Amino acid sequence: MPQDIEGAVQISTDAAPERSERCRIRVRGVVQGVGFRPFVFRLAQQLDLAGWVRNDGEGVEMEVQGAPGNLSALMARLTKEVPPQARIDAIEREACPSQAQDRGFTIRPSEGGAVTTAIGHDSTVCPDCLDELFDPANRRWRYALINCTHCGPRYTLTGRLPYDRANTSMAGFAQCETCQDEYEAPTHRRFHAEPNACPDCGPQLSLLQADGVRVASHDPVADALLHLLTGHIVAIKGVGGFNLVCDARNPEAVERLRSRKARGDKPFAVMVASVASARSYARVSAEEAELLDAPERPIVLLDKHSDADMHLWGVAPDLDQIGIMLPNSPLHYLLFHDEAGRPIGTDWLDEAQPMALVMTSANPGGEPLVIDNDEALSRLSGIAELYLMHDRDVLVRCDDSVARLSQGAPSFIRRARGYTPTAIRLAHKGPPTLAFGSYLKNTVCLTRGDEAFLSPHVGDLSNPATCTAMDATVEHLMTVLACRPEWVACDRHPDVYATQAAHRYADAHDLPLIAVQHHHAHIGAVLAEHGVDEPVLGLALDGVGLGNDGTAWGGELLRVDGAQCDRLGHLQPLALPGGDRAAREPWRMAASALHVMGLSEHIAERFGHLRGADRIGALLDAGTRCPPTTSMGRWFDAAAGLLGVCDVMHYEGEAAMRLESLANAYGPALALPGGWQIDRANTLDLMPTLHALRDTRDAHRGAAVFHATLIAALEAWVIATARSEGLRTVALGGGCFLNRLLTEGLSRRLSVRGLTVLRARQAPTNDGGLALGQAWVAIQTAMA
Repeated sequence: MPQDIEGAVQISTDAAPERSERCRIRVRGVVQGVGFRPFVFRLAQQLDLAGWVRNDGEGVEMEVQGAPGNLSALMARLTKEVPPQARIDAIEREACPSQAQDRGFTIRPSEGGAVTTAIGHDSTVCPDCLDELFDPANRRWRYALINCTHCGPRYTLTGRLPYDRANTSMAGFAQCETCQDEYEAPTHRRFHAEPNACPDCGPQLSLLQADGVRVASHDPVADALLHLLTGHIVAIKGVGGFNLVCDARNPEAVERLRSRKARGDKPFAVMVASVASARSYARVSAEEAELLDAPERPIVLLDKHSDADMHLWGVAPDLDQIGIMLPNSPLHYLLFHDEAGRPIGTDWLDEAQPMALVMTSANPGGEPLVIDNDEALSRLSGIAELYLMHDRDVLVRCDDSVARLSQGAPSFIRRARGYTPTAIRLAHKGPPTLAFGSYLKNTVCLTRGDEAFLSPHVGDLSNPATCTAMDATVEHLMTVLACRPEWVACDRHPDVYATQAAHRYADAHDLPLIAVQHHHAHIGAVLAEHGVDEPVLGLALDGVGLGNDGTAWGGELLRVDGAQCDRLGHLQPLALPGGDRAAREPWRMAASALHVMGLSEHIAERFGHLRGADRIGALLDAGTRCPPTTSMGRWFDAAAGLLGVCDVMHYEGEAAMRLESLANAYGPALALPGGWQIDRANTLDLMPTLHALRDTRDAHRGAAVFHATLIAALEAWVIATARSEGLRTVALGGGCFLNRLLTEGLSRRLSVRGLTVLRARQAPTNDGGLALGQAWVAIQTAMA
């Protein structure tokens, strides 16, 4: 199958202009696979320009010739009329000799060379393709893999650059004559749409039973929908891998999926047909509607309606928000189209559709996302009761992105499909650096020049399969960017697989390695995306990270000046009775707080129904297996335990999330007078607040008071430290800043006090952004 047009596509002009100039133009950015060459071709037609355009390793290169005014118009229109999925980072122009014989404009075959461009991200179905998908007269009516240059998969089906069909998972599908004509017609929106296909020549759907036997089905979508509506769990192959799907309105199906996936009470995401449908279950502002409907199609956390749990029982228990997403592939759209009765056109999407589907990642037991068909049959056995799949391979696993709107702008909980491999622009160019992230929510990061490429979410490195997936992610990132690192960065914790892998890679390639303290990396990630090089005050609040002194940190005030990081203060340490087990059982942190208050005798009284409660007091008295931590996450756990909100967590962050939901439901509260203390060593102690909460009967009020007092305490702590250090900028980093009440409340108060507040926007504030911060610190070290 041809990679590109073998014969140049050419248009002719009647005569050369009276005065003609020629220039070479280089366009860098996301300009491959997004219709950029046909866009240039059409501009050349309209402006009567001769020359050529082609893809190469650096992006798009062209030579254009014509009247000087038309050349200037081309330069202006290249940026003003850019195709919707393209992103121009730089345009370079230089004069070159005119060629009198040049009378046409050609699209040349792709060139190789050093790769400095990037592949585009995956995007949902564009309006033009939706029109075709729901038009019975169109040859692609209800074709589940419809796409064009403006939409569809890019990153997840690309093995390497340049972005040509031969380098994608579509290489094995020869286009039929009609598709080939579209592919070769510069005026067609499918011109060089590399995944271009139709029902006659493209990938096909299949429906398989739980035992892998293919179902004799004339319409796999309709049959799969029937199974969903009758309570079955169906594994559906999406853009970046498989999802496990059931009817969100069926509590028995939801509970069965929850049980089979061993998910505990962790919330599910729900897919609905449209923004109008989302409003049936949640409050959706105009800005949230825009984020929901964005081509990247993230899961968006939205405030539930008061009756949402009545309709979606068990989907997001004990939380005030629900994650909702819109269809991100034509296959998803077809399920809703079938349920709506197969209406013609797209007007039905303007009305609320009743169906809601649980759409959760197909990664059993915390393992990597399933992407391969045969792999799905083996790894999802015992969970899925049916498989709806196609034969276009997913080359790169890419989970669903999760975001929320905060103070008018999106922020990521998980950055993956739709947003990777979009580069994060750095303030300066530096040596290519590979950062391996850390244990939880692992991602890796590779920098190239002044761009940082954060990988899709890999996951927690808690099993061999996920560790292997991280290794594959590293290799693919280097391959698709055609970039090999000169520096390596990692976390300081020696027992984390990512750290060990970084050391192995650095040793094998004889590269310098920088081990970056966990919380330095959190703040570094924020500074990287904001392009800040000046000294700042960093407030890092999270669950845990290995400190410079070998203890568990997690509530830190840091002075960060590039590669230099100094600890200026920290939260009062709390003991972790039982070690890591205390991070999963908030009642243990409550017991730790009671012990500090001198109320150890109350531990068994309050938590006697829990195993080990009768021995915790003695354990704390002896200090046996009770390591200290300054973690903010553990203070949240202690508050949740004392208020009876959560004794044992079934998923990471459950106690803090429930506490936030209760506080949100209660509304504004006043901070407790004297609810904290700051000593001469700049240690912030919140024990007076916990002391006041220990006998609180109203958990809603207690949660609200805890948040209000925490925000006031942090404000006082940060302001005093900023003044003493002469700093005017504070960067907030760490997983605790996923808490919207904390983040927005503290940001507002610090801003009113005259500080510039920086927060994570382009990368997750949790450990999903650590690799970016590690890479930034390593570059600062290399450039020092």
